[in-house]
Amino acid sequence: MTRDFPTPDALATALAARVAAALAADIAATGTATLAVSGGTTPRRFFQALSQTPLAWAQVTVILVDERCVPETSPRSNTALVRAHLLQGPAAAARFVPLTSLLPPLTVAVLGMGLDGHTASFFPGGDNLAAALDPTGTAASLPMTAPGADEPRLTLTLPVLARAKHLLLHIEGSAKRAVLENAQNLPIHAVLTARPDIEIFWSP
Repeated sequence: MTRDFPTPDALATALAARVAAALAADIAATGTATLAVSGGTTPRRFFQALSQTPLAWAQVTVILVDERCVPETSPRSNTALVRAHLLQGPAAAARFVPLTSLLPPLTVAVLGMGLDGHTASFFPGGDNLAAALDPTGTAASLPMTAPGADEPRLTLTLPVLARAKHLLLHIEGSAKRAVLENAQNLPIHAVLTARPDIEIFWSP
């Protein structure tokens, strides 16, 4: 299912509301919720909108979908991005844990996608791409080095993402829309195949 929005701001507001509702439902049902988020420049507006949403944030655990192997002081650190733009205001009460932590199935996972068709750190040509995309794999996370990645990465695997209660994809721009519509031989296709019910949020 694809939901189109006229602007990135409108998308961010709607995506934040969708994620918050899913988290609130799990908190009401079980007392806790887990959110996995992606890095890059695209999610900043979404993070800022979600951070201000009223929610029992102390019951929420936040984890990264993937991380670059750089210091947290680096501008390329996804951890730094999440701390600066999501774990603010009401959302500062959430618990942020390392990607390597063992977690129950995710309540929500929000993915992004690059122009090369990678999502998480499932890069074309990645040294551990086949293992990361193996639907029968047992590893929760794997290291990844690839020609298209500027540094080594650590990523959640496809089975972990596919078991998320709600799986969402956040993309912006006509170029990424075109990539998604012609993704048969790209890593993102494995995610679309594993979860045909993925919710796609797009704006120009």
